[in-house]
Amino acid sequence: MQTNRQRLLILCMTTIAAIALAFPAPLPAQAGAVKSSSTNGSGTKWSLQVDTVDPGDLEIAQSFQVAIYENLLQEMDKTAQFQQVFRDGDRRASDVSNLLVLKTTVEKYSPGSETKRAVTTVGGATKLTVRSQLCTREGKVIVERTVNGNVRFFGSNLRATHTLARNIAKEIKKSSWSAERPPAILTSQL
Repeated sequence: MQTNRQRLLILCMTTIAAIALAFPAPLPAQAGAVKSSSTNGSGTKWSLQVDTVDPGDLEIAQSFQVAIYENLLQEMDKTAQFQQVFRDGDRRASDVSNLLVLKTTVEKYSPGSETKRAVTTVGGATKLTVRSQLCTREGKVIVERTVNGNVRFFGSNLRATHTLARNIAKEIKKSSWSAERPPAILTSQL
């Protein structure tokens, strides 16, 4: 019975992801400009394209990859740092002159167990560690961070993807990148 539920969940998440990728809806940030300090010197704000999540050499469920990607889109939009937030493959992004690209690669993944978390407070944590890079269109890395996301106590395993996306958005927002001076390579580990 449990495997049927897992298969149904994976099927639903894959279907949602396929629909979302086939018919990308504009994000709220694409409706109009929002005030921000992330300008390129001429007063024009930067736009962001979020690339699909690279699982690296790890075997990660497609539902986790999609959940990380969708949460990243939402969290980057919430920062109000970017004029527009584009999905990977959005044709409109090619017309934008001030475009940054967010690349995310999974480095570590521990699936955890919701049941163990419910029974005990010491086991069952779901943990994700990713390398996140904010790059120019030409590929020059502006900000690079190693960021963690987890769910330790209550909540579904996918809750770790929300925490991860929120942490990536916080790191990019608090980084000192600015287009008003030449981009420097900024790296750190959390």
